[in-house]
Amino acid sequence: MLDGEHGIERTFEVAQKVWAETFYYMAQNNVMFEGILLKPSMVTPGAECKDRATPEEVASYTLKLLQRRIPPSVPGIMFLSGGQSEVEATLNLNAMNQAPNPWHVSFSYARALQNTCLKTWGGRPENVAAAQEALLLRAKANSLAQLGKYTSDGEAAEASENMFVKNYSY
Repeated sequence: MLDGEHGIERTFEVAQKVWAETFYYMAQNNVMFEGILLKPSMVTPGAECKDRATPEEVASYTLKLLQRRIPPSVPGIMFLSGGQSEVEATLNLNAMNQAPNPWHVSFSYARALQNTCLKTWGGRPENVAAAQEALLLRAKANSLAQLGKYTSDGEAAEASENMFVKNYSY
């Protein structure tokens, strides 16, 4: 649901149906929920939607979805960044961790953890130390966010750049 002009409500509506079916079939196949980790996307509007959502709105819709569809016996929800900027993904994760959840709510980012690091490195040996520092900064930011203690103060402008790629496929 990353592509498109749809609002956050439409993402929420579709995600509810998907997760209801997913957990129905997992239950039918005796999946032990205590032994799984989920790697979903956050509930966000489509990338081309003119009405952007605040971190609080993303957190509200995402947590409402989880509360309605994900059994509390699932130990962890490890979010994908889904084309969000590094800062946006971190702010959204932080907003979700402002109150206790029955699951460990954390991250499993690739682009939102590595983007600045890879750009800084650029394949050049002389940039390795700076790239490692960039990766450490992102890791610390997301570590704080999964505790609900992150602020975006001091973030580099490039960390706020949107990383959405239209029609991206894995």
